[in-house]
This record gives sequence, structure tokens and C-alpha cells, in this order.
Amino acid sequence: MAPPRLAAPLLLLLPLLLGAGGPGAAAGARGCAEARRALGARGLGPGAVPPALISGEHLRICPQDYTCCSSEMEEHLSLQSDRDFRALVEDGASFLSSTLASRHRRFEEFFRELLAAAERGLQAMFTQTYGRLYAQNARLFQGLFTELRRHQQGARLSLDEALGEFWARLLERMLPLLNPQYQFPPEYLECVARQGEALRPFGDVPRKLRLQVTRAFVAARAFVQGLATGRDVVTKASKLPPSGECLRAAMRMSSCPLCRGTPALKPCNAFCLNVMKGCLAHPAELDPEWNRFLDALIQVAERLEGPFNMELAADSIGVKISEGIMYLQENGVQTSAKVFQGCGTPRPAPARSRRAARDDTKRRFRTYLPEEKPTTAAGTNLDRLVTDVKEKLRLMRGFWVTLPHTLCSDGKVAADVTDEDKCWNGQARGRYLPDVTGDGLVNQINNPEVEVDIGRPDLLTRQHVLQLRVATSRLQGAYGGQDLDFQDTYEDGSGSGGGERYSEDWPAGGGSVSNSGSRPPDSRSPRKDRPGKGSRQNHRVGGSSSRAASWGGPALPLLLLPTLMLPLLGR
Repeated sequence: MAPPRLAAPLLLLLPLLLGAGGPGAAAGARGCAEARRALGARGLGPGAVPPALISGEHLRICPQDYTCCSSEMEEHLSLQSDRDFRALVEDGASFLSSTLASRHRRFEEFFRELLAAAERGLQAMFTQTYGRLYAQNARLFQGLFTELRRHQQGARLSLDEALGEFWARLLERMLPLLNPQYQFPPEYLECVARQGEALRPFGDVPRKLRLQVTRAFVAARAFVQGLATGRDVVTKASKLPPSGECLRAAMRMSSCPLCRGTPALKPCNAFCLNVMKGCLAHPAELDPEWNRFLDALIQVAERLEGPFNMELAADSIGVKISEGIMYLQENGVQTSAKVFQGCGTPRPAPARSRRAARDDTKRRFRTYLPEEKPTTAAGTNLDRLVTDVKEKLRLMRGFWVTLPHTLCSDGKVAADVTDEDKCWNGQARGRYLPDVTGDGLVNQINNPEVEVDIGRPDLLTRQHVLQLRVATSRLQGAYGGQDLDFQDTYEDGSGSGGGERYSEDWPAGGGSVSNSGSRPPDSRSPRKDRPGKGSRQNHRVGGSSSRAASWGGPALPLLLLPTLMLPLLGR
């Protein structure tokens, strides 16, 4: 009689057993329906998605539970996650790269037009006040502005030498005009050029012009080059290739919910932070050097609107040159006497040349009137540009360390911190339990999502650190009035290396050089011997460099890279 006793329980269980496939299949079909629509939106046809949930034993990255993804689909999503992650990081850095690029263009254009306006102003004024004599010697002035433009465009040349060569050549042109009764062959003028410093034919004007121009132009060039360096570092660092561990973690975070049939489920915020901190561990190492670089940029920007004002420096070129010429005209007799004492009395000139020259020298240069000075360039002024760029640069501090937080705070990337029970935790819907790791490379040793080898340096990141260090050093040198490519050898520290007070040369915003920006006393090179007053050497020695030495001092290149690489190699 046993069979009748078992019949009732079996009959009761039969509907449940028969119904297990029906409702389960319907649930699976509904679970993959959302995945099918999501994949269709990504360009895949419905046939790529199974009609219902299938076993996930074939999956290599996502949880091996019931899934809507085949092996091919998981591979496709992995590639898509790679592209999405790279685009996400680049988009997160787009504010920096676009801002630095646009400000670089603005400042570069502004300084270029400012210099062009200064040249036009000098040409118009000197043509009006000196007429034919200026036209005959215009190439001398044009050559000076050509050298200034080359310097601003990044050419490795010494402004001290360029200005010294200009004053030496100007004296060669002016001396025959002041003494038309004599002949001045090239050999004699070479002797005059070698004694330029002792003669001081233009008074203190060359020194003041050199201080104003070199400080402002060196700071302007270092600032523009710094903006370009920042732009390049951001662009390259945001495109660093992610590691395989990073890509698998990004896949688990962003695409595995789709394979579980819940494509709209966003990863938990803490889950996202751990993935991003592990993936961006090496770029985070840029942050300390990046912040120092930004501080140096801001400091030089403040110099540009203060004692190293580029607008005032560009204006001063024509003004100082005209002052120097007037000084020579007013003291022509004394200067000529010193020349004749050092180089001998030249031969008399023919009477006809003598009369023509006297007539030409009656006209005098004069300084600019305020209303005649060149206006600001590129439709703006330096104060507005500097104020704007300082605000933007301050917003960029700490960017590389905070980048994971910035990315995960985007509602399209991760769930809000308040939805910690309604998010994807890497396995299913629910709270993410592991702790969020700290910032930086060292703290990723215990990252639960991305395995990071903290003992293996990333060479590309080290290169970017080196770039920032070189740029920071140049900016710090420019802040102190130094061109680190060229440091003069004067004992009095009066060259581009700084050491003199700013207030005596600038009408406003001046102050003394900070101790950090001035050259240590024991770092000066020994003063080179110069020809004596009675030197009668008539051959050219060293070309333009020998001339410039009389006006601004020779320049020595400073080798930066070996010094800056030592700390990196020893880390």
C-alpha cells in the first residue's frame, strides 16, 4: 500500500518541478533583455546576446555566475572598457590641457605683438626725429629686434650679448657722425668697440636697458615655455597606457553589470575609487612636482605684472636707445678724446665728406611723448592676462592625486556615496565592503582591485617628472632675474643673474631680489681679463662675442639635466 501514500506528495511537487523551467526561463529572458538593448546601443545586434541567462563558467574577467555574455561578448566588452577608460582619463584632464594650451597661445601672441608694436613705435619716432640718418642705419635697429624675437621664440642666445653687440655697432655708426673731420676705417672702429665699457659713451643707459630687457624677456620666455611644458606633460600623462590589471579591474567595474543583465547598475563609489587609484597610481606620483611647477609659474606671473613687466620693458627699448644717443651727443667731445687717447688720432677726412656729415648731425634724437608710446597688444593687456592665468593655475593644484575622486564623482561613472546598498560591488548588487586605499603609489600595495607593483618605477612618469623639474628650475631662475642658459661672469652681479635692486630701474612694483633668487657669493665665475685702454689690436677677436663682452659680459651655459637627473636616478 506504499505507492498510494507517496502519490499525494509527488502530485503536490509536480507543479513546482514543471514550473521551475517556465518562470526561470522567463526571468532569464527578461534579465538579458536589458543587456540586449544596451549592447544594441553599442553597435551589436541582438544575436550577440544569448536569449536567456547561461552558465558563466567560460568567463575570464566577470564573475562566473549566470550571465548574458558569451566569451566573444566578454572580449568585446573588455576592448570597449579599455577605450572607455582611456577616454575617461583624457576627458578628466581636458580642462588642464585645454586651459594651458589656450593661455600659452594668448601669452605667446601677446608678447609677439607687443614686441612688434615696440619696433613699429621706434621706427616711426626715429624716422620722424632723425630722418635720413635713421633710414640709412635702420638695419642696425631691425637687427636688435630680430634677436629679441628669436629669443622669445626659444632660440638659445644671450640677450646680454645681443644688446652689447647693438651698442658696440651703434657707437661705430655714431663716432664718425660726431667727428666728420676724421676717417674711421674698420680696424680703428674695432679698437673703439673693444674699449666700449671703459669709454661709457652712452652713460649708464646700456646697463639699465639690459636689466629691464633681460629680466622681463627671460621671465616672459620662461613663462611661455612653462605653459607649453605643462600642456605637454598633461597631454602625455593622461595618455599613459593602462596596465593589464587596470584594464581587467575597469572591465569588472563598468561592463560586468551588463553581463549580469543589469546594465544600468552603477559601480559603488568606493569600488570606483579603488579601481581608479590603482590604475592612476603612477600619474599620482607627478603631484608633488606638479604643485611646485604651478607655484613657480604663479610666482613668475606675478613678476610679469610687477618688476619684470614686459609692457614696460618693450616700451623702454626705444626710450633708452634715444636717451643713450642723446647722452653721446651731449658728451661727444669727452668721448672722442678718450677714443683718440686709446686708439690714436685718426686720419683727416676729405672736406666734402666733412661738410655733409656736419649737416646731418645737427638733428637730435628725443624720447617718446606719453601719447606716442606703443599701446598694449592683441586686444588685451598684461594685467588681465596674468590675473586670469593665476586663477586657472591655482585650480590645477593637486590635480593628479584628486583625479580618481574627480572621475568617480561623475554620476555617469559611479553611484553616489549615498547609494552604497544599491550599487555594483564587483560581484553583485550590494554594499562594497573593502576599505578605500590611500592616495599615491605606495598606498596601492594593499589595493583590493588592482595589483600594483610599487617597487617598479614607471619610466614615462619619471620622464614627466624630469620635464617638470627642468621647467621649474628655469622658472625659479627667471623669478630671480636669471637666465639659466646664460649666466654672466661679472663680479658685481649686474648682469642677467640679478643681484641688483629692482626699484632703481622700474617705476612701480619693485622690490629687492629674494635670497632664494640671488646668486650665492661663492658661485660667481672669475672676472675675465679685458684689453687695456691703450690696446691697439686691429684684428677681430671672437666676432660679436668679443664686442658684447665690453657691454654686457660673456655668458656661460648652465648644464641642468645632469644635476636634475641625479635625484631621479637615486630614488
